[in-house]
Amino acid sequence: MKVLANDGMDAIGIEMLQKSGFEVITEKVAQENLIDSINERKIEILTVRSATKVRKDIIDSCTSLKIIGRGGVGMDNIDAEYARSKGILVLNTPAASSNSVAELVIGSMFSMSRMLYDSNKQMHSIGATQFDVLKKKYAKGTEVSGKTIGIVGLGRIGQAVARMAAGLGMNIIAHDPFIKEANIEVNVANITNVNIKVVTTNMDELLKNSDFVTLHVPGGKLIGDEEIAKMKKGVCLINIARGGVINEDSLIVALNSGKVAHAALDVFVNEPTPNLDILSHPKISLTPHIGAATEEAQERIGIELANLIIDNYKN
Repeated sequence: MKVLANDGMDAIGIEMLQKSGFEVITEKVAQENLIDSINERKIEILTVRSATKVRKDIIDSCTSLKIIGRGGVGMDNIDAEYARSKGILVLNTPAASSNSVAELVIGSMFSMSRMLYDSNKQMHSIGATQFDVLKKKYAKGTEVSGKTIGIVGLGRIGQAVARMAAGLGMNIIAHDPFIKEANIEVNVANITNVNIKVVTTNMDELLKNSDFVTLHVPGGKLIGDEEIAKMKKGVCLINIARGGVINEDSLIVALNSGKVAHAALDVFVNEPTPNLDILSHPKISLTPHIGAATEEAQERIGIELANLIIDNYKN
């Protein structure tokens, strides 16, 4: 029973699989060599994160595959429905990384509201010679308490963001076509639960009233020129979902005009080679697709994925 953990796996997950009789291979195989490697080793289970792509060519060519496991939520790097049509079980771990992704959203809000991402860079380069200039430049930060956060997509991650935002004293409005109402339990001070206003028909109300807009959807093209035009002047946008959910060209235009004050991006079109105009823009806080990249999340992902593989392989 051979498992190729091509994008790695937490040590606890590997140990769990090994104790259940699986041979776990953690050697990274290049995308172009993946078919040959799977066939030569007769790999039955392939686990990936976001780096490895599992497309039709691999599914058709690797007849030994029984299970494809995705450590994380989104499966846009896997032709999942096609794999299932070929009798291959496709698994993912949707709950394990919610808290880590939500914390990055909250961190990104603070980074934008206090201009931390830019201040840190400037202090390194000219802090010793132009301290007073920088002090004045970054003296117009804003508080997040009392502001409105618009959450597009109210699944596990969206709800985790809502829970944290409520604890910060933010107003919350959400859009999710599949959820009509939501009540989020919050264990902060005297807050026990928060009713979330959910707009199901369209995003217009959310776009019009939000100071921060954060996106938690599996993909698609949600935010472009038309949607940005409906937003408040000075809105802040956060995309820790999928590259392309916010049109990058539209975002640059809106940042340059001041319509959008700041943006925080963890995902990009054309990863792992993002647009240089995005990477060099002074009003964008950037992280390299690390939403779920915490030790705690990786451990939970490893445990959940191992349990899913063990339970399903028996069947």
